[in-house]
Amino acid sequence: KQSERKRAAGKASILDGVPRELPALLRAHRLQEKASRVGFDWKEAREVVKKVEEEFAELRAAMESEQPERVEAELGDLLFSLVNLSRFVAVNPEEALRKTIARFIARFQYIEEELAHRGTTPGQATLEEMDALWAEAKARER
Repeated sequence: KQSERKRAAGKASILDGVPRELPALLRAHRLQEKASRVGFDWKEAREVVKKVEEEFAELRAAMESEQPERVEAELGDLLFSLVNLSRFVAVNPEEALRKTIARFIARFQYIEEELAHRGTTPGQATLEEMDALWAEAKARER
């Protein structure tokens, strides 16, 4: 009802109606869709890629400044731009991240299992050993 009253008063936002309770990636995706419907959007995916690269450069600069608030803001901007890119290439960002998490878990569990066969643990292994096993796990997926 509040959004209806705002609309009646001419104060409603196009972005109204996207629930705050949504996972952040999905909420960003929906907000960008709504903005796109009124022309606030890039024309081509390569423009979005350029924006992602720009945001990544800004994140690097923020990291060098050692200002945590700035790093957080720039990381948020980069994530938001990546969600926008996912929209341009018709990939659901939540689903893409879920699948990546599943691959991460499978690969890490492979590392744990292989190290256990060698009588060691991830905490005892070197990063180089674990990286090599990670590469093996990744190659097995293909």
